[in-house]
Amino acid sequence: MRKSILAILIIGVITAFGCDNSNGQNKTTQEKRRLGKTAAEWKKKLTPNQYEIMVNRGTEPPFNNAYHDNHQKGVYLSAATGEVLFSSADKFDSGTGWPSFVKAVDPNKVEVVHDSSFGMSRDEVVEKSTGLHLGHVFDDGPKDRGGKRYCMNSGALIFVKQ
Repeated sequence: MRKSILAILIIGVITAFGCDNSNGQNKTTQEKRRLGKTAAEWKKKLTPNQYEIMVNRGTEPPFNNAYHDNHQKGVYLSAATGEVLFSSADKFDSGTGWPSFVKAVDPNKVEVVHDSSFGMSRDEVVEKSTGLHLGHVFDDGPKDRGGKRYCMNSGALIFVKQ
């Protein structure tokens, strides 16, 4: 009798927590709906680096990416959709090794969602139309420019010089 009760409890725990995916790595139909395309479709459209960052929610190494030290005037587009997301006018040197901005060009193009991956509590920035990962936003930006630091991955962006 005790073994039956224990087996039922174990099955209940597996059922209750087996579908929990609090680290944001779920590759189910729910994610397909959020992204608007399957992972295979994004894999065809994006470079391997863009895919790792945007679909798998990866992070590129600091100081070893395309735009952390870019000081040219222009705009930064989504690597997935080509939408203008950030401007060089809002870029600043945060010293972190990633391109950092005080704001998005159009706040309706990005969305901030809670990210509890890797045991941390952060605010993730995703492209609103696709749900694809861009980076994170923090409250340690220049106080005279709103106090936000949109810490983006170069691999999620394409720079267009103006």
